[in-house]
Amino acid sequence: MTAIPNLGAILSPGADPDRTVLWDYAAGDPPRAWSAGELDGLASGLARGLLKRGLKRGDSIAVLAANRTEFVALYFGAMRAGIVVVPVNWKLAAETVALIVEDAEAKLIFVDEDRARLAPAGVPRILFGSADWEALPDPGAFEPITPEPDEPAQILYTSGSTGRPKGVPLSHRGQHWMVQVVSKGDNSQHRLIVAAPMYHMNALFNLKFAFLNRAQVILQPVFTAESYVKAIVDHQATWLTCVPTMMAMVANHLGDGPRPAEFDGVTRLFMGSSPYSQALVDRVRALFPNARITNGYGTTEAGAAVYGPHPDGIPTPDEALGYPIPEGETRLVARDGSVVDGVGEGILQMRNPATMRGYRHMPEKTAAALRDGGWYHSGDVVRRDENGFHYFVGREDDMFVCGGENIWPAEVERLLESHPAISQAVVVPVPDDVKQKLPVAFVTLREGESLSEEAVKQWTIERGPAYQHPRHVFFVPAIPLAGTNKIDRNGLTRQAAELAAARNSSRT
Repeated sequence: MTAIPNLGAILSPGADPDRTVLWDYAAGDPPRAWSAGELDGLASGLARGLLKRGLKRGDSIAVLAANRTEFVALYFGAMRAGIVVVPVNWKLAAETVALIVEDAEAKLIFVDEDRARLAPAGVPRILFGSADWEALPDPGAFEPITPEPDEPAQILYTSGSTGRPKGVPLSHRGQHWMVQVVSKGDNSQHRLIVAAPMYHMNALFNLKFAFLNRAQVILQPVFTAESYVKAIVDHQATWLTCVPTMMAMVANHLGDGPRPAEFDGVTRLFMGSSPYSQALVDRVRALFPNARITNGYGTTEAGAAVYGPHPDGIPTPDEALGYPIPEGETRLVARDGSVVDGVGEGILQMRNPATMRGYRHMPEKTAAALRDGGWYHSGDVVRRDENGFHYFVGREDDMFVCGGENIWPAEVERLLESHPAISQAVVVPVPDDVKQKLPVAFVTLREGESLSEEAVKQWTIERGPAYQHPRHVFFVPAIPLAGTNKIDRNGLTRQAAELAAARNSSRT
């Protein structure tokens, strides 16, 4: 039986330990450059230090911090020792953070100065940069443990925006498969920016991808459009990964001014975690004319290796998720549970080595998410076209009924964003006594543009079903994001109900 690779060993000095593998902007600007040997040595020292402190294989540690080299080294070092890493979303309330730390049974919490206040009492903590942190590494070589088939390497928690966060244990075997299966060809020449938070699959996946492929990482503590653009220019980045909102913010930041010449060097651009419109693709393509733009679909529960290019070389349409990769399994399921064959629409289910075995301490949630035979029920409604490409339609729980008609917010958002003056749009429902629910839109405009609410409504009425048009349009300077840099739909839904109620009462 082939030994299961340790996920922490993906970070390796290789044949050239002096090569730069990471630039850390948490250390300031200019950033601190780290060689492969330095980073590997720190990771091994931390593996030894954690065991010397009394932690053992199978124990878990929580990390409550913005992106920084110490977080990266701790992440890979702990996994080498068989210690389970639990990156915690620091945008959650302290009470929710405490629930996560308790559920994960974390023996130790690592924090940075800005987020230390969120750490629950009663669990030992170490502050990055403190004397305790400096004393933790035990320098020396370390032989990574050989994981068992389903041994967890990390536990990621869902956002918890609609209830108690769900812990998703993810194995060494599954996560290594996920990174390896998408590593095609020689990628060592690439320079990737990691600006998504390290409590999110996006950032962790890209770190592992970069180190496995001997590429270089430009690590930013948090995302801002200004710092992101500067990093692309200063490091001549070639590979970008982001959520669509991040790229919309970059486009808005640059406005109508000239784009930096260094943008021509970007050859790969992945936008994922939420749907995007053709209008945004056109804006991004104008900024990065030499980049191959890919829709990076993935879930915490079933990984990020789901779609790829068409096996017959058919070009992937801009708004398609891609074509299912042969190494994994996908199927579309109708609401009655039957499998949808050929052209059609259904809820995406996935099964592959990266699929979780269940939520932590939540058997009922697990039973609802994992269907017969270990298929993960994503809740994402997907359409398959005649060439086998998949397209995101909407979340199963985002769809709402207006006067007997089904409304998918993503469809209305794409229509709104086709307007030349609109940068970004989010559609949410508000209660209505007659129609049950009505669509309401939050809209941001491109720099220098102006638009009336009536013009927005008319645009949708003329180009789509009348029942889809937003009954209220609220113009905002920016779309708020939740903890994972995804759109905060729950917060906007609450805000829409308040604003619509206030507007309606003022009319009576």
